[in-house]
Amino acid sequence: MLFLDIKDSGFAQKFNTILSRGEESGREVEQTVLDIIAAVRQRGDEAVLELTRRFDRLEAASISELEVSAAEIEAAFALVSADEIAALRLAVARVTRFHEKQKQQTWLSTEEPDIMLGQKVTPLSRVGIYVPGGKASYPSSVIMNAVPARVAGVGEIIMVAPSPGGEISPHVLVAASLSGVNRIFRIGGAQAVAALAYGTATIPRVDKITGPGNIYVATAKKLVFGQVGIDMIAGPSEILVINDGSGNPAHIAADLLSQAEHDELASSILITTDRSFAGKVAAEVEQQLTQLSRETIARASWEKYGAIIVADTLDEVIAFSNRIAPEHLELAVADPFAILSQITNAGAIFMGHWTPEAAGDYLAGPNHTLPTGSTSRFFSPLSVDDFVKKSSIVYFSQNGLQRLGADIVRIAELEGLEAHGRSVTIRQEN
Repeated sequence: MLFLDIKDSGFAQKFNTILSRGEESGREVEQTVLDIIAAVRQRGDEAVLELTRRFDRLEAASISELEVSAAEIEAAFALVSADEIAALRLAVARVTRFHEKQKQQTWLSTEEPDIMLGQKVTPLSRVGIYVPGGKASYPSSVIMNAVPARVAGVGEIIMVAPSPGGEISPHVLVAASLSGVNRIFRIGGAQAVAALAYGTATIPRVDKITGPGNIYVATAKKLVFGQVGIDMIAGPSEILVINDGSGNPAHIAADLLSQAEHDELASSILITTDRSFAGKVAAEVEQQLTQLSRETIARASWEKYGAIIVADTLDEVIAFSNRIAPEHLELAVADPFAILSQITNAGAIFMGHWTPEAAGDYLAGPNHTLPTGSTSRFFSPLSVDDFVKKSSIVYFSQNGLQRLGADIVRIAELEGLEAHGRSVTIRQEN
C-alpha cells in the first residue's frame, strides 16, 4: 500500500503504477483472444464446445446442453431462501423504478409550419449480457444489465455466464428470471463474446453486448466492437474516497476493502486532508483484513494497488479526483453537497458518511455497471440509453423545400457536391 503526500517528489510516477495496472496484461492476451474469435467465427458451436471444455472443464455434446432449462430455473428458486428471493425482488424493483425515469419517447417538432423534425426511439431487437463467474457469484450484475434492457423494451435478452464444472449459482438464475432474461447459456470468456457477436447455429447473434468480465472478456468486447455494439471496456474495479478528517475511520476502511475483495487488480484509494485520520484508516484496514473470508485476494489488491494520500486542502483533493476520474467516488466529508458541483469526472458518486458504495452495488437504484480506468471522463453508467437506438426524422413540404432550398444548394456548392445541389433544384424546377 502506498502512503503518499500529494506534494511528494515522484508522486505522479509512484501513483502511475496504480493507474496503469492491467495495461500490460491486456496487450499480452490480445492474440489469444483474436485466435478464439477466429475459431468461433469459422467453426461456430464446435469451437465454443471445445473452448468451454478447455477453459471451464465442462463437457457437453452440443450447445443445447449448455442452455439452462426452465426446470433448472424452477429448481433454483427452491434452493434460494425466501429472504434472499425477497432481497433480489426488492433490488429488481428499485433498479426498475430508477431506470424507468431514464426512458425517452419518440418526439416530433412542428415549430415551422412547412417542416417537421423529430427523433424516433427504437429498442434494440436482441442483446447479450455477460455475467462474471469463477471467483464469486454476481446476481447483482444480472439485475444491473438485464433490468435496463427490459425497461428499454429489448425484444430478447440472452445471458452468458461461465460455469466451471457446470455449476451455476442458483442466485444468478433466480436474478435472471426476476429480471426478464429470456435465455441463459453456461459459457463464458472470449468464446462467449464471439458467439454473441457473430452467432452460431445455436446461439443467436445479438445487436449489443454489455456486462463486465475478466481481461479476456474485456479484450474480446473491444475486438468485436463494430460488429456489435458494446457498453464500455470494463477494467479492474476501483474506489476513491475523499475525506476531510470527519467520520469514522473504521467505516472508510471497510469501504476500501469492499473494492479490494473483488480481485487482485482492484484499486482502493483514500485521499484526505487529515494525516492523523489517514493513519487511523491504515490501521483499521490491517485489522479488518484479517476478518475477511477473501483476505488473500483483498490483501493482494490492497498491498499492490491500495493507496492513502494526504493533501493540504479539499481543492487539491477534488482536482486530484477529477484528474483520475474514478469508477466509484465516495464524498466522505462533513458536507458532501457543498463540493458536489466541483466533481466533474466520476462513474457514481456516493454522498456523505452513511452512503457506502455497496448500497449502489446492490439496490439503491442507479446502475452499478460503471466506467473504469479514468474513462468516466467520457463514458456514463449503463442505462436505458444503452439499449435503444435513435433515428432522426425529417419531413419537408414543398413550401419548406422552396423556402430553404437555396441555402441547401449554396452549402452543397461550397463542398463541390453538384449532385447534392441538383437533388434540390430539380424539385424546385419541376
